[in-house]
Amino acid sequence: MLLESEGYSVVGEAEDGQSALAAVRDLRPDVVLLDVQLPDIDGIEVASRITANGSGPAIVLTSSRALEDLGSLGGARGFVPKSELSGEALEALL
Repeated sequence: MLLESEGYSVVGEAEDGQSALAAVRDLRPDVVLLDVQLPDIDGIEVASRITANGSGPAIVLTSSRALEDLGSLGGARGFVPKSELSGEALEALL
């Protein structure tokens, strides 16, 4: 709802990494906002898989954890802490 209220069109949601991979394949979004902590595959691995072929959507990771705790971004364009998530923060990375 936050992103829709700031002008973004949300075309899908996924509850875990496998669902996220399928949603990206089926929906072909321009941008993927991806939580780092997912129940099956972590978001960094999902980002790596999505960007493995060198094309695909821009990926922005988000987490309640600090960026320093993550290490690699797995091909994601950037990171926004959940506490700072906004349309403006996403736009700065895109």
